[in-house]
Amino acid sequence: MLVRRSFACLSDGMALSLRSIGLLALGLALAAGCGSPAPAAAAARPRPATTSAEPTGPSPSPSPSPSPSPSPTASPTPTPDPTPSPTAASSADLAGQRIVYSYPGTTPPAALLQRIREGRVAGVIFFAENVGNDPFVLRNAVDQLRQAEQQSPHPRPLLLMTDQEGGLVRRLPGGPAQSAKDVGRAADPTAAATRTGGEAAATLSGYGLNLNLAPVLDVYRTPGDFADSAQRSYSTDPATVGKLGSAFIKAQQTAGVAATAKHFPGLGSAPAGANTDEEPVTLTLPLDQLRAVDERPYRDAVAAEVKLVMLSWAIYPALDPAHPAGMSGTVVREELRGRLAYRGVTVTDALEAKALDPVGGTSKRALAVAEAGVDLILCSARDVAQGDQAAAALASALDAGDLDREAFTASATRVDALRDSLK
Repeated sequence: MLVRRSFACLSDGMALSLRSIGLLALGLALAAGCGSPAPAAAAARPRPATTSAEPTGPSPSPSPSPSPSPSPTASPTPTPDPTPSPTAASSADLAGQRIVYSYPGTTPPAALLQRIREGRVAGVIFFAENVGNDPFVLRNAVDQLRQAEQQSPHPRPLLLMTDQEGGLVRRLPGGPAQSAKDVGRAADPTAAATRTGGEAAATLSGYGLNLNLAPVLDVYRTPGDFADSAQRSYSTDPATVGKLGSAFIKAQQTAGVAATAKHFPGLGSAPAGANTDEEPVTLTLPLDQLRAVDERPYRDAVAAEVKLVMLSWAIYPALDPAHPAGMSGTVVREELRGRLAYRGVTVTDALEAKALDPVGGTSKRALAVAEAGVDLILCSARDVAQGDQAAAALASALDAGDLDREAFTASATRVDALRDSLK
């Protein structure tokens, strides 16, 4: 996500994709607790969670002994009910599988826990206000979310995320302390990028989170411009940004935390103050420059198998003069998935960003995103009602036939696959 003007505000337990195991009439469901050692750099260390044992498979049935007399006819063994495929899911279920919720304060609201129990939440994004002053507050909140997740019809790990880029942009106490710019200026930048990726993973894992909305792959142009002002860019050289961003991605994902490359196709050319959180932004650079400079690091990120790519809310006339990138099928389907052959999950920037004011309210924004083909919708206004409104709009459009159900289901399937790959 983008940074607000005041930087003072910047700062799935393994949940198996459980299915019913039919052993005659006996059903077994196991859920693993989440957590890994707390970050070494954190001022206060959250307690680790416990992990439950792996399920033990059934013992093979003994071969029947020969008998001279006829054996009684055996009752047929019941077939376990398969987990419903996404195509069999209701519109409301499908819609919820694509929404990332947020909430105010330090306690998950009952409404959010209920949505999770219904299986209609893809994930939750956390901010500094959700952490509070007690190091165990967020860990306890994550435990509540995980418990609700295990009560859903088809449990799979929630996407539990935050922005832990490093430097000024850190929502959680802990590393990485170095900013992207610090890494780019280090004596051994690649080693520094690898180290900070590992530190970010350790910090998130310590709180039970499994997805980081980092690294930033914007290629800044001049000192003090938008990307450089918060030291969020590695370099003015696209090859360097791609190399260092990929090192961060590999280190973090090797440690089990999904990475997000952002903000495609790039905000590096934005001048100081051009913040899509606060206003509409149009970047009028030529197509050849956009592709050679701003999109260049994403080739490396795709090669590094980054799990998510976040779309920018800026407008790029060279690609689509009428829509912000995250609402443009040209940018999402043709440029990112077509030209760069990206097959992972796509995610929006903050849905409440003021750059989208010309589009309309939450419902219209969510529909525009889904029509463009972005998989995850980031409802980060710290308001459960925002996520509910976006989900309701998507479900209604699906029922009315205004959204293509096959394409919509493909997005939900990508999200589910991502969730199944995490703890």
